[in-house]
Amino acid sequence: MLADYHLHSDYSGDCNVPMQEMIEGAIAKKVDRLCFTEHHDLDFPDIGIDFTLDIDRYYEELMKYKAIYSNQIQILFGIELGIQGHLYPQLSQIASSYPFDFILASNHLAKGADPFDPSYFQTRSQYQGYFDYFEDMLNNVTHYSDFDVFSHLDYVIRYGNFKDKKIYYPDFIDLLDAILKTIIAKGKGIEINTSGIRYGLGQPHPSYEILARYKELGGEIITLGSDAHTAKDITRHFDQAKELLKKAGFSYFTTFVKRKPYFHHL
Repeated sequence: MLADYHLHSDYSGDCNVPMQEMIEGAIAKKVDRLCFTEHHDLDFPDIGIDFTLDIDRYYEELMKYKAIYSNQIQILFGIELGIQGHLYPQLSQIASSYPFDFILASNHLAKGADPFDPSYFQTRSQYQGYFDYFEDMLNNVTHYSDFDVFSHLDYVIRYGNFKDKKIYYPDFIDLLDAILKTIIAKGKGIEINTSGIRYGLGQPHPSYEILARYKELGGEIITLGSDAHTAKDITRHFDQAKELLKKAGFSYFTTFVKRKPYFHHL
């Protein structure tokens, strides 16, 4: 089973590649399952990109290609919801209003600020920037449940002009353990997102230390996602990701259909 459960098309504000091009790129790579997870970030700071998704139009086009390519690849209907505390009721309504196969939850902001914006770390130390991010994430996983997998847990390390961007688990052990334990207790999962390798961070999202701790605490649900915004990046670095999962103690990875998890041998 070769399945990519985190990718985008031109329905996401930060991608300009048509859905059909992404699908045909995946078919060329002999992908079995392709789950689009288009961005939907409401009330997002103005950075010149509109991250709101026309879900009806997206669903209509996805269903069209799902039928056209049904003999070549299984195409699944997903979404990546940007989670903020004041949006919980609105996001829950979205989650229940469409026949999603898979819902990713993402922390793209911390305290309403975007780590991508240089001002985020200009007004915070590296430690405080990471702390604020994980504190918001803990609040979100505690109070919001309408998702299947929480994505790229250490996304915040992509940004900030630091020589060493790594998160040292002991520095944030209380927050990270609480996040992972809450995700596990709710029957949710995390992903291994290979974009960190692609961006030259020397690790996927999250790091091996977080993956191993998730497994140690009893975590079982884990999806593989490339976070691809171009066809060439679909399933990129998945062999490396699977080896890291095995090293962390996983025997299986997870896919979802109609919000139900399925487990596959690594």
